[in-house]
Amino acid sequence: MAENRKKSSLPLFIGIIVLIIGLTAAGFAYFTFMAPSIATDEPYFYVKSNEPYEEVMKRIESEGVVSNPALFQYAAKFMDLKSAGIKAGKYKLSKDLSNRRFIGNLRGGYQEAVKFRFQNIRLKENFAGLLGREFEADSTAFLQLLNDEQLATKYGFTKDNFFSMFIPNTYEIYWNTDPKEIIDRFAKEYTKFWNDDRKAKAAALNLTTQEVSVLASIVKGEALHVDEMPKIAGLYLNRLKKGMLLQADPTVIFANNDFTIRRVLNRHLTIDNPYNTYRYKGLPPGPIMMPSIASIDGVLNYDHHNYIYMCAKDDFSGYHLFAETVAEHLVNARKFQKALDERNIKK
Repeated sequence: MAENRKKSSLPLFIGIIVLIIGLTAAGFAYFTFMAPSIATDEPYFYVKSNEPYEEVMKRIESEGVVSNPALFQYAAKFMDLKSAGIKAGKYKLSKDLSNRRFIGNLRGGYQEAVKFRFQNIRLKENFAGLLGREFEADSTAFLQLLNDEQLATKYGFTKDNFFSMFIPNTYEIYWNTDPKEIIDRFAKEYTKFWNDDRKAKAAALNLTTQEVSVLASIVKGEALHVDEMPKIAGLYLNRLKKGMLLQADPTVIFANNDFTIRRVLNRHLTIDNPYNTYRYKGLPPGPIMMPSIASIDGVLNYDHHNYIYMCAKDDFSGYHLFAETVAEHLVNARKFQKALDERNIKK
């Protein structure tokens, strides 16, 4: 009888052992592959181009990316990550990300694109710095391209006006994209931006698209308010048609390379620089800042009027007073100069 009971309990015992082993294996598999694994609060993990596998794995542990590095290493080995290779890129991290998903992203290169937005960029150096902060390549690599005469010529620009090719907008570009490919992406956007309608309006002004952008950069430099851009553009176009000097203060500030100037004085006007439109007739050789879409469209859709002169309003609202004659302009200018003196703005 006892022997029969012993025989009947044996399968139960074996079953319990098998169940325990099964549950243990299932638990191990779950925590190794399926359970949330990310421990860091960093939103992204970056893998550099040509970074060795061992170095990436070491950083995942040292930077505290995953909660259990040993399980991550096991999962990576099981999924043959080393043979497949880790792709360079910017990988989004979230607290619900499992080892399986994270490893799958690394081996498949399923990275998140950089949403790169830029505007109000003054100089090439500023733009190169911004690109260097957002993408893998450093600012020096981008600045070399921005100053590359041959590259500018390839896209139909000169070294001086190449900066006008970059249309401020939002772009989605992968973090590890080669700098030349990034420049090419901007060139495609430029071509798309200058559609038939915009090109026809530029032709009607007897200006190239590059010249429109140069003028738009001056308009942007003058205008604090978008709604005044077409009016300012109309004034400068009137000057160009009459063969007058543009005499745009923002070009003088650019020529002096002193962006702290708040009051343009006679000593600033004497600089011998092709960007000084008080000395050189016509448009400068390139933009004095990156033109905005609003300023470009302000030139293309300029206000038709007879104004030749303008002066900032003495209420410091950012708007201007416009005039057709020198006499009218001098009255406006005296008001503004008086306001500057009252505020003790001397330079």
